[in-house]
Amino acid sequence: MGSAFRVPPPALQLGERKHSLRGRGSPQHHDRVWQALALKSIDYETIPINLIKDGGQQFSEEFQKLNPMKQVPALKIDGTTIGQSLAIIEYLEETRPTPRLLPQDPKKRAHVRMISDLIASGIQPLQNLSVLKEVGQENQLTWAQEAINFGFNALEHILQTTAGKYCVGNEVSMADLCLVPQVANAERFKVDLTPYPTISRINKSLLALEAFQVSHPCRQPDTPPELRA
Repeated sequence: MGSAFRVPPPALQLGERKHSLRGRGSPQHHDRVWQALALKSIDYETIPINLIKDGGQQFSEEFQKLNPMKQVPALKIDGTTIGQSLAIIEYLEETRPTPRLLPQDPKKRAHVRMISDLIASGIQPLQNLSVLKEVGQENQLTWAQEAINFGFNALEHILQTTAGKYCVGNEVSMADLCLVPQVANAERFKVDLTPYPTISRINKSLLALEAFQVSHPCRQPDTPPELRA
């Protein structure tokens, strides 16, 4: 599934309660956004987009008007629609800066963006439904495990130099919003996390926070029954 969200006196159109968010299906994209909305206490409505049903609802004419790339999530807020999870999070950060998800220190801010891009561009897309379809059913598990392990080897090394309690220092940042859904996906593909103690430690610390608990992919209203907590 996928989601569109709407947000309050800004409204989020991937759905709109006050804002609307649409998505689900490539879970990680909208999970990052859900976490940002939860951390910033922004009210929103979710409009599920099933990436498999009816040949993929993201290909519908209605959704293509929201996001011509036919990808989730999409957020309708403040009279505009934004696609791409990191762009959404950066917009929320610039318009609703509390709590801060990008550090004030330029070096730390660069580290947050580096880690976010590493996950969002370098690891996660290789497990997207569209890619897995091309790989073929019999090769999907091996493909996903190799892609995640390759990315996690680099990420573990980087985090050993940037991490405090969380990915960059001791404050939750956009990098952490990318980490948690990717670890959940690694677990879904049965990746052995033993070689990644820093990733595992940070993920455990984040999952102790309420915002990450309520926005976890296994607890969303449109999560398939077999993936629910």
